Amino acid sequence: MQYKDYYKILGVTRDASADAIKKAYRLLARKYHPDVSKEADAEEKFKEVAEAYEVLKDPEKRSAYDQLGTWQPGQDFRPPPDWQRHAHGFHFQTGDTGAGFDFSDFFSELFGGAAAGGRRDQGFVARGQDVEATVELTLQQALHGTETSFQLAVPETDASGHFRRVARQVKARIPRGVSDGQTMRVPGKGGRGFGGAPDGDLYLKIRFRPHPLLRPVEHDLYIEVPVAPWEAALGATVDIPTLEGHARLRIPAGGRAGQKLRLSGKGLPKPGGHGFGDLFAVLQVVVPGTLTDQEKALFEELARSSGFEPRQHFKGH
Repeated sequence: MQYKDYYKILGVTRDASADAIKKAYRLLARKYHPDVSKEADAEEKFKEVAEAYEVLKDPEKRSAYDQLGTWQPGQDFRPPPDWQRHAHGFHFQTGDTGAGFDFSDFFSELFGGAAAGGRRDQGFVARGQDVEATVELTLQQALHGTETSFQLAVPETDASGHFRRVARQVKARIPRGVSDGQTMRVPGKGGRGFGGAPDGDLYLKIRFRPHPLLRPVEHDLYIEVPVAPWEAALGATVDIPTLEGHARLRIPAGGRAGQKLRLSGKGLPKPGGHGFGDLFAVLQVVVPGTLTDQEKALFEELARSSGFEPRQHFKGH
């Protein structure tokens, strides 16, 4: 049989920590999962990655494997005569990897007796596959929380280890306090487990639908507020829309374009009931597109009598 370098398969060093091994496995399992990968040999690579993790995730199994020494991947190999004393008592199940298939000849030769015995005694076990989906919410739904229902093609593994997609209607409660771009875990709403193993989880990517006036930034909201030149110069109080009706905004005298005015607590709810974000009104000074004769005369009078110099800072440059 041919030697398999499980460390090289996972892309880790032989002294890698358990966390590093677990992280490498998860990345590769996601990359080569037959339901998402476009590579022609994805299923074989997925099985190879799962097999490597099956050995290296357990300190005792990893120690026994390490005692084989270092060989070149694909090199003809035979375990030492006393190998069975290292493998004795090992029970391999597929519940942690979520894979349900026969391992390679290399694995079977080293651990076959114990692995086969474990599967006959305990049966095939496979945790359900995790599923990802995107859900779009209006700002009103984010404000109050909502329940969403949609259909997913959920990956499942049958008793023979084959992958398939099964349509499932999923309901999920979206609580108040979510933010745009957040990923929310919904336990047990992924693929079904096999042999008594738990179902996988659903990971929902939250997306906010564009609002015609309000722009969310985490739990704050921004709105552009057009103001006339005289409102900016003299100050004014104007009505602006919020998610819960209108609010009064006081514009101070001398308001300038781009200035941000805050309405405290008028944003989106924060998670855990910890208050609300704020609403920021961004002033945009606008001028009339056309002027009446009287308006034109008034602006001309203002131009003659005003000593205001908006480009004072240009002088000397």
